Amino acid sequence: MGTLYEQMISYFEWTHLLEFFLRILLAGVCGAAIGLERAKRLKEAGIRTHILVCIGAALMMIVSKYAFADLSVEGGGFFPGIDGADASRIASQVVTGISFLGAGIIFKNGGSIKGLTTAAGIWATAGIGLGVGAGLYVVSIFTTVVIMTIQILLHRFAIGNDALVIQTFIITVTDSARFRAEFEQHLKEVWCGQITDHRVTKGSNESTTFSLSVRMPKTVPFDDIVDYMESHPYITRFDSHSAG
Repeated sequence: MGTLYEQMISYFEWTHLLEFFLRILLAGVCGAAIGLERAKRLKEAGIRTHILVCIGAALMMIVSKYAFADLSVEGGGFFPGIDGADASRIASQVVTGISFLGAGIIFKNGGSIKGLTTAAGIWATAGIGLGVGAGLYVVSIFTTVVIMTIQILLHRFAIGNDALVIQTFIITVTDSARFRAEFEQHLKEVWCGQITDHRVTKGSNESTTFSLSVRMPKTVPFDDIVDYMESHPYITRFDSHSAG
């Protein structure tokens, strides 16, 4: 019967191997396309992550479909003990296993959860890799284009929570009671926002520092925020950054 390598070569010609190489490379291209869009938006998982996920999934799909060729014998039978082997088992474990990678990207920041879209993209990228590994080229490329189109359009024409941003303000004031009442009113009526999380620290010189997580529309100009903070009579110091 020959060595295991010789037996495998008898099942796979070089044309088959070249097609496997093509599938892996195409999976890398599809993953890079989705990762590039994510990287431009400074998301946690960028080009390299998406490429690795897609290529890895493609390889696992190839293994799932074709790694059992050496178990067959002449006449179409199987070696003892592997009759009825399920070649889809590895692919099904990819779908489950990739969820753990996606879960590591999701984290809670104050009253918001960040990373859900990126985690969903990682999961979908693994599906594309499985499709390419299975030889479903057209379907995989079409899915890549659809995902990229959705990501770009929904960022350009944001709706729901996608149209909001979590802004963190660290503000030191001299009169905490009056400031808080005025700030909450201004936040609600002018900026259409709301406080999702807060922390208050009392200073030694009768000052108070507020650390606020504020959900507001992305359309609020940052210059308006700065002008309000600088002109407010009770604010002595402030800092801010976007948290989502």
